[in-house]
Amino acid sequence: MNPMKTWLLLAGMTALFGVIGLMLGGPTGMLIALSLAVAMNLFAYWNSDKAVLRMYQAEPVDPSRATGLVRQYYDDIEDLSRRAGLPMPAVYIINNPQPNAFATGRNPQNAAVAATTGLLQALDRSEIRGVMAHELAHVKNRDTLTMTITATLAGAISSLANFAMFFGGSRDDEGGSSNIFAVILMSILAPIAATIVQMAISRTREYEADRLGGEISGDPESLARALRKIEAYARGVPNHAAERNPASAHMFIINPLNGCHMDNLFSTHPATENRVKALIALSLSLKRSADGGTSTTSVPTT
Repeated sequence: MNPMKTWLLLAGMTALFGVIGLMLGGPTGMLIALSLAVAMNLFAYWNSDKAVLRMYQAEPVDPSRATGLVRQYYDDIEDLSRRAGLPMPAVYIINNPQPNAFATGRNPQNAAVAATTGLLQALDRSEIRGVMAHELAHVKNRDTLTMTITATLAGAISSLANFAMFFGGSRDDEGGSSNIFAVILMSILAPIAATIVQMAISRTREYEADRLGGEISGDPESLARALRKIEAYARGVPNHAAERNPASAHMFIINPLNGCHMDNLFSTHPATENRVKALIALSLSLKRSADGGTSTTSVPTT
């Protein structure tokens, strides 16, 4: 994501805050909402990565004390970062049984990657490397600022819209019924608008991160297998933190929401099978480049 898209996102979210404020309290409400939006933008730029990590109770990995799978996970990120030409990011673990991962941070110098305990337990080492190479690709492409800011601001807009019912419903002055109708409308449309913004930034960046991640790891097929496994687990293993904060779902490598409460109505991820096909094509291309022949391979299965 280029800086212009980030600033356009901030401007769009600010405008949504202003409209909701206007519906709630007229011109005065709009000014208050815009002031709040400016404060939120500043907070999101500097602190949204920390807020998201706290949201998922992510714990930093201390390499001097890490052992077993966690130490292996840390070492692989260190190796993959060198291969990608990136500074070593902060490394986090999330105690969650659903296999998944995300990256955050406003730039490569202030980046963090996080994986769930479920990911380390359910996937083999090559698949974990593929997943984390994908996340480092987001860092290298500077997607993480936009992704993290969207999670913070979209969540704030959704919360503000939900409160609209209570603030608007208490009005008894003339025209109150029409105001309540407008508030109800905004409480429905604002979260949808925020989700549409997430959709706009999510789909193409996942394909690009898959491609670059496959190149970083040198093993696109392992990432393809990982995507299929994670999707299968996500359907049956709920991520309760993500269900409470659906505005952050687009940050994960696979949609962490299990489809309850219309979670999948506005999916922020491309179809996994389409991603797998693109990765298999990439694998074929890399093999042909390596041996000068016409290598073939089969689509991986779980």
